[in-house]
Amino acid sequence: MATSKQTFPISLKHSALFQQACYIGGEWIQSDSGDMIDVDNPANGKIIGRVPDCGSAETARAIAAADTAFHRWKTKTANERSELLYRWYELMIEHTDDLGALMTLEQGKPLAEAKGEVNYAASFIKWFAEEARRAYGETIPGAKPDQHIVVTRQPVGVTCCITPWNFPAAMITRKAGAALAAGCSMIVRPAEATPFTALALGYLAQQAGIPDGVLNVITGKPKPIAETLTSSPVVRKLSFTGSTGVGSQLMAQCAQHIQKVSLELGGNAPFLVFDDADIDKAVEGAMASKFRNTGQTCVCANRFLVQDSVHDAFVEKLSEAMKSLKVGDGFEEGVTQSALINRAAVEKVQQHYQDAMSKGATRVYGPVPEGKNGNYVEPILLTGVTPDMQLCHEETFGPLAAIIRFKTEDEAIRLANDTPYGLAAYFYSQNIHRVWRVADALESGIIGVNEGAVSNAAAPFGGMKASGLGREGSSHGMEEYQEIKYLCMGGA
Repeated sequence: MATSKQTFPISLKHSALFQQACYIGGEWIQSDSGDMIDVDNPANGKIIGRVPDCGSAETARAIAAADTAFHRWKTKTANERSELLYRWYELMIEHTDDLGALMTLEQGKPLAEAKGEVNYAASFIKWFAEEARRAYGETIPGAKPDQHIVVTRQPVGVTCCITPWNFPAAMITRKAGAALAAGCSMIVRPAEATPFTALALGYLAQQAGIPDGVLNVITGKPKPIAETLTSSPVVRKLSFTGSTGVGSQLMAQCAQHIQKVSLELGGNAPFLVFDDADIDKAVEGAMASKFRNTGQTCVCANRFLVQDSVHDAFVEKLSEAMKSLKVGDGFEEGVTQSALINRAAVEKVQQHYQDAMSKGATRVYGPVPEGKNGNYVEPILLTGVTPDMQLCHEETFGPLAAIIRFKTEDEAIRLANDTPYGLAAYFYSQNIHRVWRVADALESGIIGVNEGAVSNAAAPFGGMKASGLGREGSSHGMEEYQEIKYLCMGGA
């Protein structure tokens, strides 16, 4: 095992979790070129470690290893796969503190939130360990008296996933858990900014006894790795979480060999507050939705739409609640808002703020985001927001809350759906008739009704329109890694 000297400023209970090597075919390797990528801490810019800058050759080896492993893994019983996945889950829970510390170092999120993500990520492994035993087929009445129709499910084959930096554990486990439960092998390419969490998960999978090559983790620049994965006829499925632009490119590349694709892409989540809402509950939900991970989530509220008669009360209570947010290094006690991932993220918040202010918005809470404090941005609340502003059409991915007034239910639905995206939407109302009307009318794959925290391993996660294809989590998540085979049996 190739493990470099630990260089980051924390002490892990289990130091082997910090890997500065890729995991391919059960071996820990460096890149053929010897090139490395520096990984920094967004809270202070200090380098915490380095990972191999792998390319096409190393990716091809990962594909070959995954292909060899697949033919053995798919023949294991569902119970055998389930038990190995469950052991992986147990090791994640056992090492929650270390995994959380690694995540805070490379991603920046508050330590308590990072540990929460570890538990959330582990819940997918547990869920799919259980689902592995429930990969049921079906029987269908035959079309003729001597005919039986049977439907079976089989693993698609070698799979791969490309994951983002904002949830470096959960975005892997809800893909890999499903793939491995279905009998597939998987190659994971984590984001350059957050590779250490992924490598730690690979190490724990190895310790759990998951066979060599079934799970592989390769680091490096995205283009050569993605091109090799999508151009290989051996790889039968790609799962990607990230921007719509990149997702579209990957989907086009996958067309060459008709690879299955699931995409969880950009969002522009509306958060509607109607005049019959419980305002205190709406504010509570707004805080959970908007400021989780310092606003760096694909399902966080991007636009608040508040009905006229409750607008002022909602603004007052939300601004008061925002006073409880504490900005600082993720390792500091009580911090809820940490550094954004990089300077570009800070500049995007600044751009959205400046555009909104130039078009008539009013800042009612928080300082002007001048960008003088590294990657930190204090939470900001704007009112007087209008649909022509940039933040109404692009994900801000930061702690900027923007409020739009509306008068009628029809207007609210029109404004909410006025986007090419359709990942998540939220609304608050205590009128059961309105609840059903609005839930049916909103064009999003995930709807939070009087609820600001919607993620759950048992629920299908995914979007409509430009927000992607397919679902993750739930029983539907495993279906993404299965082929359906129809057997027509005559002469019975």
